Amino acid sequence: MNLTTKRTLGVAAAVALAFGSVVATTAQAAPKSATIAFLSPLTGSEAGLGQDELLGAKTALYEYNQTNPAVKVSLLTADDQADPSVSPGVALGLAQNASVIGVVGSCCSGATKADFPAFKAGRLTVVSPSATNATLTDPKSSTNGFPFFHRVAATDAFQGPALARYANKGVTAPKDYLIDDASTYGAGLKALTSPSLKSAGVTVVGSDTVIAPASDYSATASKVVASKANVVIYFGYYSDAGKLKKALDLAGYKGAFASGDGTDDDGYITSAGATDAEGTLITSQSVPFELAAPAAVLKDFTAATGLASPAGHAYVTQAYNATNVFLSCIKSGAVSRAAIQNCVATGTFTDVTGSKFNFTRYGDIAQGAPVGAYLVKGGKIIPVGNA
Repeated sequence: MNLTTKRTLGVAAAVALAFGSVVATTAQAAPKSATIAFLSPLTGSEAGLGQDELLGAKTALYEYNQTNPAVKVSLLTADDQADPSVSPGVALGLAQNASVIGVVGSCCSGATKADFPAFKAGRLTVVSPSATNATLTDPKSSTNGFPFFHRVAATDAFQGPALARYANKGVTAPKDYLIDDASTYGAGLKALTSPSLKSAGVTVVGSDTVIAPASDYSATASKVVASKANVVIYFGYYSDAGKLKKALDLAGYKGAFASGDGTDDDGYITSAGATDAEGTLITSQSVPFELAAPAAVLKDFTAATGLASPAGHAYVTQAYNATNVFLSCIKSGAVSRAAIQNCVATGTFTDVTGSKFNFTRYGDIAQGAPVGAYLVKGGKIIPVGNA
């Protein structure tokens, strides 16, 4: 699912031609309105992740506009389908839209990485709720998002060790089988989990890569059973995680099944079926909104979304926090792309719990962020503590 170097250079060249050198702000008077874009998969196999995060963005914007602010803010939704071959064109459209002064998104690391050429050329600041691949903010990476990319979730450098611990917790003589989906996110998380398995003395009896989306996991399931593995860790997104889990159960696999935050969506239970999904172990940087938000904010959530509760929706908290980064900057008078970038890079912000945070030079939260442990039980994904 990753772009080839040739394709990426082509996008970068197209963006450079579209923008020249710098996007300038020419307004003489302070504007009375501004636009933030919400960029994530709203259709396609991973649409559940984007639709969940949109709930958090809508809640933050609803609260902001209820205060009768001097600058009214609207939310422009953009669908990248979590597809790195689609997202650069969508990102280019946002970068060329002079009314857009910031982007909340994307949820997924592969699409996010593919968007960097457009956003850098357009000097458009991005705050992601859940793009966790460590290279996106790695100063040593030639494809990082500096200086325009930021995120409010812990990177997979934290999730990898946590997933290794949680997947094997309580397992006698663990023998792990690792499967990834070849995405920037999945392959990256696998690479960051493997060293922790080795240092913990866990035996890895097999490894496989199945490019998603895939329709048939029977061959992989047969390999797992033949390997005598008692722990399977899947590195990818919920729709294929569900198909894999069904195939494993059909093949007679009886061990533990674990996955990362890409599976932290009720769509996993739909994909696998409630029976096959039962007992799945999931790590995620997402803190449930119903646990993090005070009662007044939960009331605003219902008013903004029409839903009685945020339960079962992942990354609502992070999307709410990411949106409020921009809204806080706009409140302070930052209404151009340049001013937004300076505010996000240097400002201090407040999350839904009331805690303060700011970003490092390369876009991660300076204070760090937790990785939670979740369990599928009774047809629901429930939090059980920290991983």
